[in-house]
Amino acid sequence: MYSLSLFPLITRPTRINAHGATLIDNIFTNVLNNMTSGILINDISDHLPVLAQFDIQQKSNKNKSNTMVKNVRLTSDRSINALNQSLSDQDWNNVLGEQDVNIAYANFVNTIKQLYDQHCPLVTRKYTQTNKCVPWMTRGLLNACKKKNSLYKIFISKKTLETETKYKKYKNKLTSIIKKCKRSYYRNMIEANKNTMKGLWKVLNQAISKNSKTASYPDYMIKNDEKITEGKNIVNAFNDYFVNIGPHLASKIAKTNNDATKYKNINAHSFFLKATNENEVIKIVKAFKNKKSTDWNDFDMTMIKKVIQNISVPLTHICNLSFSTGEFPNHMKIAKVVPIYKSGDNHLFTNYRPISILPQLSKILEKLFAARLDSFINKYNLLSDCQYGFRNNRSTAHALINLTEEVTNHIDNKLYSLGIFIDLQKAFDTIDHKILLNKLQNNGIRGIANNWLKSYLTERKQYVQIEEHVSGWRNITCGVPQGSILGPQLFLLYINDLCEVSTKLKFILFADDTTILCSSKDLQLLISEVTTELHKLKEWFNRNKLSLNILKTKMILFGKRNSKVQIKINIENTQIEQVKEYTFLGVIFNHEVSWRPH
Repeated sequence: MYSLSLFPLITRPTRINAHGATLIDNIFTNVLNNMTSGILINDISDHLPVLAQFDIQQKSNKNKSNTMVKNVRLTSDRSINALNQSLSDQDWNNVLGEQDVNIAYANFVNTIKQLYDQHCPLVTRKYTQTNKCVPWMTRGLLNACKKKNSLYKIFISKKTLETETKYKKYKNKLTSIIKKCKRSYYRNMIEANKNTMKGLWKVLNQAISKNSKTASYPDYMIKNDEKITEGKNIVNAFNDYFVNIGPHLASKIAKTNNDATKYKNINAHSFFLKATNENEVIKIVKAFKNKKSTDWNDFDMTMIKKVIQNISVPLTHICNLSFSTGEFPNHMKIAKVVPIYKSGDNHLFTNYRPISILPQLSKILEKLFAARLDSFINKYNLLSDCQYGFRNNRSTAHALINLTEEVTNHIDNKLYSLGIFIDLQKAFDTIDHKILLNKLQNNGIRGIANNWLKSYLTERKQYVQIEEHVSGWRNITCGVPQGSILGPQLFLLYINDLCEVSTKLKFILFADDTTILCSSKDLQLLISEVTTELHKLKEWFNRNKLSLNILKTKMILFGKRNSKVQIKINIENTQIEQVKEYTFLGVIFNHEVSWRPH
């Protein structure tokens, strides 16, 4: 090593016990300036960790620290009480006496913002980033860990059998207690969330250390092979990319002159918007979860819930004014968008998904409309029985059971069973507003209610915010609002008549996740029928401006006897890939309908 000009940095023993000490861990380097080295006194293993730190940072980075500066609201009990008192003292005449919903809403929001800034001002706070403890680590366990480390240092210092025995005995006992605490914590968490699928998965992901990604943005982004470095330019480029996803996909869809609503029978019954009252508004607000994410007014739902008792009268007036005039307030149509990294190269816009934060007050108005629409849909049984997504008393489990039973019945009856898992690109983003409103008309959502939804869908805007950088506003021209309450309901009504396209195919839908099944005793007849029916489906997708991704669409020929049978089915001269297994709604289905892949 010396002949290569490499010198050892560690000169003291790294493996120590009561019987002796040896130096068997080292670091060799040819850099001897501007560096420090040493041994960590830590019992992570029976070898002491060694380290070397080389000062190769540029001078401009030397002063970096783990301290963050944030602007936060002062929302103590005292400040919220003062805000509530001021809101209670307002006469709200400039809202209650106004018959233009846009003016009434603007006056309402401006009053709240003025008082909010007065009583709960933004202040600058410094935060030191620290490592978070695991949730089952109590203060007592932390103190016990400190004592264990202290015993280890005594043992390393004295190197006697007595100190080694005392340390190991304490360590083993502590390890056992920590395991019991962890086991007890997750047992209690699973029990508490056993009836909520989302909560249960959150606990399970935490248990296997699979946490959601936090936003981490690079210093530059790449657009058309060029680097974008300025913060303002980056957020504007993000916004351009997000607002153009839907129109770009829709422009590639083949145009057709056929009526997109021809499959659906017209509902003779009409939907009427019933006025709301203060009690309903308060009840809806209280049902929202406490969330700290702020909208473009800098309001969060936690704050709205704390003041709802003192703003319910003017807010109820605005909601009823909106329903009676068929107008959705323009300032409720502005979305704040935060890009969230998915995977892949973090310098590419395509590897981010937009998270839209809609105005908190708009969610209340949406919730009121959604409750009335849901009641109308259920009363007249408007949704197809093959749809399982976003519906009460239906879940992914029901869709999975339906698929499993259908396929196993085919196999039991000695039929060839073919499943095709259709991939739709950004289905919620490509929805055509004119087609949607026509379909709503056919379903009985006419007159003022239809006008209200037209107002809700059109003239929407969004901006992108990353830390302190804010983009300009851009218009949204198609799709249903991301992150909205009404969006899923509107999408279900939009895609509802898909199941009427073919009487030979079995449809299983979970929102835009579309699966079709077909069976026959004759394999060639099955292939011929599916090819014909897929052509009808493709025509329906084109008419409805939904983008079919044939390359990501897969098919499975179910049954053990068919494990080696290869078939060919094309959509517009592109062959659908035949696979042995496919992940449907989070569950792996294979051609044998067995659960071995899990």
